[in-house]
Amino acid sequence: MYRFIVLPIISLLLVIFSGCDSKPPVQLTVLAGSELKDLQPFFQKIRKETGIELQMEYIGTLDGAEKLASGAVYDMAWFSHGKYLSMIPETKGRIHAQEKIMLSPVVLGIKQNKAKQWGWLDSQKIRWSDIAEKAASGELRYAMTNPASSNSGFTSLLGVAAAFSSGKSAITSSDVDKDKLKQFFTGQKLTSGSSGWLAEAYVREQNKLDGLINYESVLMSLNTSGELREKLHLIYPTEGIVTADYPLMLLKSSQRESFKSLVTYLKSEEFQQLIMEKTNRRPVIPQIRPSGNFSRAMLVELPFPADRATVDSLIFSYLDEVRPPSSPLFLLDVSGSMKDQRIKNLRLALKNLTGLDNTLTGKFSRFRVREQVVLLPFNHKPYRPTVINVNSGESDSPDMEFIRQFVDNLQANGGTAIYATLIEAYKIAGEQKQKYPNRFYSIVLLSDGKNEHAIGYADFEQFYKSQPPATKDIKTFTILFGNAHKEEMHQVADLTGGRVFDGQSKSLASVFKKIRGYQ
Repeated sequence: MYRFIVLPIISLLLVIFSGCDSKPPVQLTVLAGSELKDLQPFFQKIRKETGIELQMEYIGTLDGAEKLASGAVYDMAWFSHGKYLSMIPETKGRIHAQEKIMLSPVVLGIKQNKAKQWGWLDSQKIRWSDIAEKAASGELRYAMTNPASSNSGFTSLLGVAAAFSSGKSAITSSDVDKDKLKQFFTGQKLTSGSSGWLAEAYVREQNKLDGLINYESVLMSLNTSGELREKLHLIYPTEGIVTADYPLMLLKSSQRESFKSLVTYLKSEEFQQLIMEKTNRRPVIPQIRPSGNFSRAMLVELPFPADRATVDSLIFSYLDEVRPPSSPLFLLDVSGSMKDQRIKNLRLALKNLTGLDNTLTGKFSRFRVREQVVLLPFNHKPYRPTVINVNSGESDSPDMEFIRQFVDNLQANGGTAIYATLIEAYKIAGEQKQKYPNRFYSIVLLSDGKNEHAIGYADFEQFYKSQPPATKDIKTFTILFGNAHKEEMHQVADLTGGRVFDGQSKSLASVFKKIRGYQ
């Protein structure tokens, strides 16, 4: 009788002791570019093959650089390229090792009909100057992210600047032909702070645009998504491009062995094949040949600037001289519920944009030369708009000082007329766009509560839909703040093609900086 009891006990003990052999995963914290979210489905496989669990925190490249420079501690960093990080003294010394994991050049996607019309379908000899001519003539209208906010735009700017440079090696700001750059950026009609949002916006507005600049992987994914009415023909200019190589960077030397194990698997034939098939990024190892889906055009790599000063100078030149200027309109809730800390947060967020924020991202997000900034406070009704034409981006300029004084004088009282103010904002922006069509127009809506005016969302929707196409192109970026009506903030953003930003779990100052990438 005892033998029947002994066998189950032995089986149970075997299960218990076999479980003791399995080790818990090594957890690694990774600060990563937001475009790497598409690797998330493979993390379980990475854990199974390496015993490493990746704990990702996604962030923009420049935000990430700023965070690391401030001393934030992570085991590793993983961005589309590490060149900018390597130029910052505070972060350069923290990179103990780095390995390229995959490749994706930043290129131009043109609608196939346009490419055929221009004789570009079968040509391998398209130059950046050819593209600039089409943009300057008004024949090419394209989307590109903001280089001060997004790495694809940053990489695009460096590539185009290098192509229009007289230098033979690493470019300097004095080498760049700014007249050609201005020609090229005349065609930019949609901007964004994120390459993912840019692709989504292109899908919504594909009837108004001829193409977009983005990672090759994003453009290829768009072509197979079924969302395009006309596929994109990818252009690889003969002068060359800049390729994102997605280096995994070791920041904590004590994790060197885990870093080696992770890199070994990420660069294995199995994983390289997987990311090529599933994410449309090129393999980084020679054992895997790029599939037939990739262009056979020879990829010429353009030189990268040798120092941070040159890179920063190019970004400032883009914002101040080269790209079309912007006309942002800020709707500022100053109703009674904004008293005390909320109005203080609003003042700080706006004043930071006048040059008081000297962080890396703060320098790029301040109000720029040539901008026309409109401030429209509201409570139970909209105030009269205040227009500031920015002639100097210096923090001590009269324009910046005026904005600071204006903001300091804001007082919280009264009710909340969100939609009456939105209607007024679209009237103002629409009239301005009629006079000056070659600018980027946007509306930012900050409110901490629900609408308390007779004019409601349905009235705004009816008004918006009655507007001419040029006015309806103006996007509203809404901010969830305080007790804002979440559903209606999303409705406004969706209706106008904008985006919702979270000012409830993040500081209002950081949200205002992020929105600047979309203006």
